[in-house]
Amino acid sequence: MAINLREASLPIQLLLGLALAVAIVAAGLYLPFSPVHAVKADLETAQRDVKALDTEVSGLRAIKSRHADLKAQITARQKQLDTIKEIVPEEKEVDLFILMVQREAINSSVSIRRLTAKPITARDYHMEMPFEFEVDGPYYAVLNFFSRLSRLSRIINVGDLALSGLGEGKRPRYPTGPGTSVSGTFTATTFFTKGAEGPPAVQPGKRGAGKQPGKQPAKR
Repeated sequence: MAINLREASLPIQLLLGLALAVAIVAAGLYLPFSPVHAVKADLETAQRDVKALDTEVSGLRAIKSRHADLKAQITARQKQLDTIKEIVPEEKEVDLFILMVQREAINSSVSIRRLTAKPITARDYHMEMPFEFEVDGPYYAVLNFFSRLSRLSRIINVGDLALSGLGEGKRPRYPTGPGTSVSGTFTATTFFTKGAEGPPAVQPGKRGAGKQPGKQPAKR
């Protein structure tokens, strides 16, 4: 028996219309071939991608912050290394060391009369390079000279200090200027890293064991 919707009451028409609308929406949401279901699937995929990207971005932000910290630490360590290299250089830099001492002596009105290099001593992580100096000058000028040496960027240890006064009747070994009252010797030791020291050089005139100059093997 056919039902004429136009003859049905208004509430019945509203209920039937609502049921039809729900059926259409349900079909659009749950039927695989419907356009609404495809859009919904794309939306869910996009949301998952966004969530994954957010996680990745958070990780990258943490890495960026860590990278900045590591870069700052590397810069600080490099500055410390440069300072250490200035205090204890990698190379001997003998000429530079002598010039530094000579400059401080001139600025203190002290005369360096003799400079003698002593044997280098190997330590665990560095090499000790001592020099013996003979100096003379006014007493307070010599004190100022040692004070200047202690303030140099390169480490210099002063030891074996032996100073004596120039009194009446004591003839100095070298011509001295006015005001010179003391003379003597001391050992100034500076340092460089062990890695800068290469293998010992062969001394001139020395050959390996079993080899004698001027002799040829006998022929049989």
